[in-house]
Amino acid sequence: MTVTQQRKLVTEIPGPRSVELLGRVRRSVARGVGITLPVFVTEAGGGILVDADGNQLIDLGSGIAVVNVGNAAPAVVQAVQEQVARFTHTCFMVTPYQGYLEVCEALNRITPGDHEKRSVLLNSGAEAVENAVKIARAHTKRDAVVVFDHGYHGRTNLTMAMTAKNMPYKDGFGPFAPEVYRVPTSYPYRDGLTGPAAAARSVASIEKYVGASNVACVVIEPIHGEGGFVVPAEGFLPAVAEWCRDNGVVFVADEIQTGFGRTGDLFACTHEGVVPDLITLAKGIAGGLPLAAVTGRAEIMDAPHVSGLGGTYGGNPVACAAALGAIATIETEDLPARARDIGDIMLPALRELAARHPVIGDVRGRGAMIAIELVDESGAPDAVATSAIAKACHAEGMVVLTAGTDGNVLRFLPPLVMPPDLLREAMGLLAKVIDAR
Repeated sequence: MTVTQQRKLVTEIPGPRSVELLGRVRRSVARGVGITLPVFVTEAGGGILVDADGNQLIDLGSGIAVVNVGNAAPAVVQAVQEQVARFTHTCFMVTPYQGYLEVCEALNRITPGDHEKRSVLLNSGAEAVENAVKIARAHTKRDAVVVFDHGYHGRTNLTMAMTAKNMPYKDGFGPFAPEVYRVPTSYPYRDGLTGPAAAARSVASIEKYVGASNVACVVIEPIHGEGGFVVPAEGFLPAVAEWCRDNGVVFVADEIQTGFGRTGDLFACTHEGVVPDLITLAKGIAGGLPLAAVTGRAEIMDAPHVSGLGGTYGGNPVACAAALGAIATIETEDLPARARDIGDIMLPALRELAARHPVIGDVRGRGAMIAIELVDESGAPDAVATSAIAKACHAEGMVVLTAGTDGNVLRFLPPLVMPPDLLREAMGLLAKVIDAR
């Protein structure tokens, strides 16, 4: 790692060089592409981003849970360099190559369950979700897709329909794909229900408004990501999965943000022993290169006709090489354990901060997927305070992200390789910002 693991501010955030580059962005990049923190990164590693002005920022975003293994992880860099020198593309559907096969074998091995599995490789999380729906429909010969309040699944037409939050993801982009039905989720801070009670409410909605015999699949994030890192009450996921088994419905775990060690388990489903029929994967799979996958039961994955699955770039050989390097790093360095260590540092610090500041209504998360929900005096979501705190953190040289259906959640996604002292400094900076309000 060439980047020193130290926060350093040499200019205001953003600095003059970043401001200059931002002006070029406004002249060249479509306005619809938003930017959270307009610093232009020139180098990154461990828990630090270096910008064009020489500032070194603490990274609590990981590129939205992508660089779990850290930026420019050595095994990823080496694998990519070797592959790109050999060939960069042939399309697996035209002339296959070993990297694609090896990634599928690895995913079949490491995902939950000891049943026979198959995998397909794709480009993005949204594409993985769309393919999971296609596979489930081919297998069940049914049409309906059930999703949950606060869920996020992507920005394509089908996945926008599946996503709960309107702004900025859906507003003005309809009409959306049909046969998508949304039911209540488990949100312990807001609904106060036990897991089984919340599941019974969800199942009742499905049966009343959709009908079990019409449902091809239920798609759920084990922890809602963009919806605010909502961790369901214990027992909720197992009960929903059991209902799916009893009714011939494909249970799809969207682990695009929760996977690859992020929550302290290799996959978040295993926290309660849930074995999904299909699992969608992306983000942390390839150390920063674009790759996604659907992995699942062989008899379900094999339902579509030959050539019904695929895509020109899906399973690109360079991305596959990166994935093999990332998976090896996760396993050899036991990054799920590192994620649990991160949680052990962050959660007590955040709970102590919440005890002093009523603006923090809830502290939640698992492993290195942690959030605080910010509220006003009445307990209502406070998006204004959330935005102000995030901007103050940015000014202190720390990347934090907002989330939540109401925009009132600060989410923290440090790289799993972040040094503990840097993480403790980050918690101190957050306390400084909130203490100063």
